Amino acid sequence: MSSKSSTASAQTDLATRLRLGVLRASFALGSRLAPRRTVNRAARLFATPFASSRSRAQAVQGDADMRRGELRVHGEAIAIYVWGDPSRQPYALLAHGWSSFGLRFLPWVAKLRALGYAVVTFDQPGHGHSSGKLCTLPEFTATIRAVGEHYGEAALAIGHSLGGAALTLAQGESWRARRLILIAPAVDMAAAAGRFFRFVRLAEHLRQPFYAWLLRRTGVPIEQLQVQRHLPALGAPGLIVHDLDDRDVPWGEGERYAQYWPGARLYTTQGLGHRQVLDAPETIEAALAFLRGEPVGTRVVGSANLARCL
Repeated sequence: MSSKSSTASAQTDLATRLRLGVLRASFALGSRLAPRRTVNRAARLFATPFASSRSRAQAVQGDADMRRGELRVHGEAIAIYVWGDPSRQPYALLAHGWSSFGLRFLPWVAKLRALGYAVVTFDQPGHGHSSGKLCTLPEFTATIRAVGEHYGEAALAIGHSLGGAALTLAQGESWRARRLILIAPAVDMAAAAGRFFRFVRLAEHLRQPFYAWLLRRTGVPIEQLQVQRHLPALGAPGLIVHDLDDRDVPWGEGERYAQYWPGARLYTTQGLGHRQVLDAPETIEAALAFLRGEPVGTRVVGSANLARCL
């Protein structure tokens, strides 16, 4: 790296740290002096995808076999990307995570097409090329269900991070996938909110007003967003892939999926973190082995204490 680029990088890092310091100070002070305004501001920040979701999506062109489309979901224009013919072929639905975008799954497409799947992915509201500004887990879930219902039952669905949680919650009578692969899936929205509170230095006494804001927006209590409550009845065969060094969604949340989901298996990686695990060669190969019917990872037996692996 040249001295110029090294200096520019250092200046960018310093500016980022300064902005974060100012943000944290404003939330810490606001928690005491203006709690109502501060909690509303924090909740909106929590529900606002990073702008990088759009800029990164604009930088990706897709390939010559991809078709772009659009679907209206609850008043938002949802950008759709399709390979093959989902009406004639078994199709795979791919659900991205928070502040990501559908074409983040491009490294998967050729592998899935070679197995005979059509592929459908999309941008959530407020993400990528879709319209909207705010988005939460219930909206992630509703969008997945609407896209799925448009194309019919999926042979396979793959979800990353918040997309994995939403994919699980989207399974039901109106739409479902016959197989699920969840990569670094979040399981507990109360825990996610707790991580957000600690990151921005929001006072703990604002937690219930924060939950109330989310309830007013979505109509869904946060207790219903604890995904493990829905796993025992899931039914579909599943593979969970989670990295031990994931700092965004702890590995233990992936383990909890495998504990509560009868018959699911947990494949553990190390050194990939939360984002790199999505398209790492070992993740894709584990998924392909799972689709070929080969044993992958471990089966986790739930207990009152820590799980034990067989």
